[in-house]
Amino acid sequence: MSSNAVLKSESAALIACTVSRDVQIFDLLIEDMETALGESWGDLGFDDALTFLRQPEAAELQFIAVAMDASDEDNIDRIAAIIGAAKKREIKVILITEDVSPAALHQLLREGGDEFVPYPLPEGELANAIERVLTPVAEIPVAPELQNNLKATGTHDGVIVAVHGMAGGTGATTLAVNLAWELACLDKDNPPRVCLLDLDLQCGSASTYLDLPRREAVLELLSDTEAMDSTSFMQALLSFDQKLHVLTAPTDMIPMDLISSADVNRVLELARTNFDYVVIDMPSTMVEWSQTVLEAAHVYFATLELDMRSAQNTLRLKRALQSEDLPFDKLRFVLNRAPGFTDLSGKARVKRLGESLGISIEVQLPDGGKQVAQTNDHGTPLAVNAPKNAMRREIAKLAASVHAVNKADHAEARG
Repeated sequence: MSSNAVLKSESAALIACTVSRDVQIFDLLIEDMETALGESWGDLGFDDALTFLRQPEAAELQFIAVAMDASDEDNIDRIAAIIGAAKKREIKVILITEDVSPAALHQLLREGGDEFVPYPLPEGELANAIERVLTPVAEIPVAPELQNNLKATGTHDGVIVAVHGMAGGTGATTLAVNLAWELACLDKDNPPRVCLLDLDLQCGSASTYLDLPRREAVLELLSDTEAMDSTSFMQALLSFDQKLHVLTAPTDMIPMDLISSADVNRVLELARTNFDYVVIDMPSTMVEWSQTVLEAAHVYFATLELDMRSAQNTLRLKRALQSEDLPFDKLRFVLNRAPGFTDLSGKARVKRLGESLGISIEVQLPDGGKQVAQTNDHGTPLAVNAPKNAMRREIAKLAASVHAVNKADHAEARG
């Protein structure tokens, strides 16, 4: 090790190193490394790291913690080379970043970063990251009945349907999952190929609603979409009853902007060319690539409820889209827990809500009651567990309407 490297003890076995421009900048990292490893770690500067990683002594390292902030982005290629050298020696890499751009973080994860921890370090998070990289959990094999058996075709021209909640709890995921299932079951003789993409990368629960496992393969796919092809995309999907094919949210929470508009475009293109319908469960948060989905979608459903938070968020979204000249009128508003047929006061409130926001509420889903939550918890669509539920019936009608419009458009195109 070079003279710039800090060794805690000559007698302690060196199992890890921090790598940074100046480790004193990251004082919390020093404290956490000492707490986790005692004297079994050292420190390297960027200039020394490559040299040391090529020496025989580096074979003893189990991981390196690469610490960087925004000012280090000018050295991104050197840092990427350090990560590459570590991976060649089968040394794990934990990234400690402060105010680093998503593009730079994305690049380093693609180069081989195993874990990402923001700085200042959340309490106990470095120790958790160290435990994860040193005791990796093998991915549970996918049960045969959950494996996607559909072959890639690349010949389809699918309809993209996005579902976006105007607030948490407005039923966006419930609508996305059940709409996708209803579309998949529309024609028993010639069932459409339907794909459900859960793009709520942090809190996506489509896998929970369908009792599907989350997979590391999803993050691997999204981290390097340039290398993705139809085969790898289809392999990352899971199947529900061999009718609905699902790209679940990743196993762990990842930054929403870890993927770019280009990444989302590639995913949508592969989904569209291999399926008849692509249903997307969107995050409530607006991110850079939200515009990509909005512009690509043939139908963009926005779920809301008859309350102030939904109204305020809808108005804010309307202003944001219109200020950027984005197609706000593409949104089709869906009112969840809509008032019943005899609730005249509720009907009047719905009308006033639409008028005050300057929107048309085109779909009204009745309150499905406790059956909806119970069915979601059981991991089955409403059509399987509660086929007579009022909400399920309306979603089935909506799916039939989408399918009818699609068939009419195809007939018109052929004519």
